[in-house]
Amino acid sequence: MSAFLSVTVRVKNPEKLQQYISQVPATIAAHGGEKVSRGKVVKTLAGSAEYQIAAVFRFPSLDALEGWYGSPEYQNLIALREESAEMNIIALQEF
Repeated sequence: MSAFLSVTVRVKNPEKLQQYISQVPATIAAHGGEKVSRGKVVKTLAGSAEYQIAAVFRFPSLDALEGWYGSPEYQNLIALREESAEMNIIALQEF
């Protein structure tokens, strides 16, 4: 059963965020993940959105998603992530 990674991003340092964004896709692909969508938040239709970017990635399973997040390759990028932006990162599983 597929699992999805949902990420919302509040940018702190655009240059460092570009460095992070350029490195993450290879770590995701290594665990069978793929980008579904990533874009600039242009309008909030309900509630509040205090972030500028949102992204969704699909993984073949929750185990694959958790394997990616815990992988040494991704763990090595967390310091850069924290310097570049505030992110909410959540796992979703279809039901």
